[in-house]
Amino acid sequence: MAQRWRADRAGGGVSTPRGLPPAMPLPLPDSARPKRLLFINQYYWPDHASTAQHLADLAESLAGEGHEVHVLCGQGGYKPGAPRPPTFEVHHGVTIHRVPTTSLGRRSTLTRMTDYLSFYARALVLALALPRFDVITTLTTPPIIGLVGTILRRLKRSRHIYWSMDLHPDASLALGRMSPRNPIVALLAWLSDFVYRQADKVVVLGPYMADRILAKRARPDRVTTIPVWSRRDEVYPLPRAGHPLREALGLADKFVAMYSGNLGLAHAFDELLEAARRLRDRPDVAFLFVGGGPRLAEVVAAKQAEGLDNIRLLDYFPREQLHASLTVADVHLVSMRREMTGIVVPGKLYGAMASGRPVLFVGPEHCETADTIRQSECGLTVRLGDGDGLVEAVTLLADDPELVAKLGARGREAFLVAHEKEPCCTRWSAMIADLVCDPTPARTSPAPRPVGAPAVAGPS
Repeated sequence: MAQRWRADRAGGGVSTPRGLPPAMPLPLPDSARPKRLLFINQYYWPDHASTAQHLADLAESLAGEGHEVHVLCGQGGYKPGAPRPPTFEVHHGVTIHRVPTTSLGRRSTLTRMTDYLSFYARALVLALALPRFDVITTLTTPPIIGLVGTILRRLKRSRHIYWSMDLHPDASLALGRMSPRNPIVALLAWLSDFVYRQADKVVVLGPYMADRILAKRARPDRVTTIPVWSRRDEVYPLPRAGHPLREALGLADKFVAMYSGNLGLAHAFDELLEAARRLRDRPDVAFLFVGGGPRLAEVVAAKQAEGLDNIRLLDYFPREQLHASLTVADVHLVSMRREMTGIVVPGKLYGAMASGRPVLFVGPEHCETADTIRQSECGLTVRLGDGDGLVEAVTLLADDPELVAKLGARGREAFLVAHEKEPCCTRWSAMIADLVCDPTPARTSPAPRPVGAPAVAGPS
């Protein structure tokens, strides 16, 4: 007669029928097995660079799921002169390997290239010395660091994910800082395209960036869109009235139009400065720039030369103070140059949405940022070159606090659904699980080779 198995009343386990061997635990499916994951990027915690912050969020989230997560980064920081952290430590479950590199800063192309090359060399040597990982993810800082992932994919037989935060040398070419006729630039462009073709997955930040990657002949089934994010526990709405930081900065009675983040070459500032000039006679309106970058000097020069006292300048706030700093704003200013469409996606949009404040975007009509603002109805968009339009938009919001509150609430709601850390990291986790479970490595497409360029063999 067949024997029934019964729950063990004493311990809640399962009793074994007399005479049968003990029950063995079922093996975990491969999708549930903890993975060994390596991320490679020049910057990581405690650095304040955007890529460092997003990578830390993702790495710690995956470590919290039980995966063995390692990060290989540089010991130097984004900001020259910052204290150097140790070469090895474990932080929030993530094992961090830091390689000593030059830290000459971003003063010139030579200093940047020196920092990049020192990181390339040391990162590759250390990565080759580490045990094999299931998945290696490379970001785009420094440019073409994905080539290290391509090499490791071949030598270590790991899967390679290329997390495309921005496109290089596309950005420098679009800004006119490099010439496509330069043979070195042509080689860099070819190597960049080669990495996109060889990666098992390419993660892009939006559909316009995906279009550019597909134009490089990457396979559509390997391109995945996952936006960057902000965190609900770090950035959340604070009431305007009684806001301690607004009061400390002397802005309690002002309508504050804030630009927070990198003042980079990809962003537009002429319209922002024009609005400050045109509204200088409104004592209730202030323009606040928080952060730094290569174009900060232009804002400083305009403020000093033209006596724009309605412009205030502050350095970056620590990440743990973002909820206070971003809610100083009544409206957030975001900008992008037209030629950067699909090359960069300003991540500051998601922090603005998280703060429950509306967004004014100056940039191309069709791009990830403009589309997100229209779809979520969290702000207004202004065409590049339309200084009058920006003045009208700032004036409209300064005179209509109910509209400000309505747009800000919509932004917060849309942020929680699609641009918060948890749903984005969940999509990353699912993608990694699917990639590891795929029994067949992604086939690679040969990249066309320019005349005189060295042949690079892809994995068989």
